[in-house]
Amino acid sequence: MPRRRPGQIRAGAPGSHRTTGARPVIDGLSSRALSEIIRLEHTRNYLQPGDVSAAVGLWKDYVHQPERDLWHDYEWDNVHWYCCGNPLEARALLDTVMQAMSP
Repeated sequence: MPRRRPGQIRAGAPGSHRTTGARPVIDGLSSRALSEIIRLEHTRNYLQPGDVSAAVGLWKDYVHQPERDLWHDYEWDNVHWYCCGNPLEARALLDTVMQAMSP
């Protein structure tokens, strides 16, 4: 009977695997910037883990809309923002995080 390798045994143990959602994934940022964001999310009382990456995704989706939709949302607001998140508030959060980051 062949013997199983210790790595295979540890890989099958419950709770031994790492989740990929633990670190934020933001395209174009260095690992140093991502670690700074993680530090801010854990030390600031107005941030939860994952808030910055969610705000980046919300803002990125918003600015890739056609210009006429952006202007319409600016003048009359958007009813979907109550359930899905306000991209203008996400932008304000990103501004706050950028000010809190070290140079």
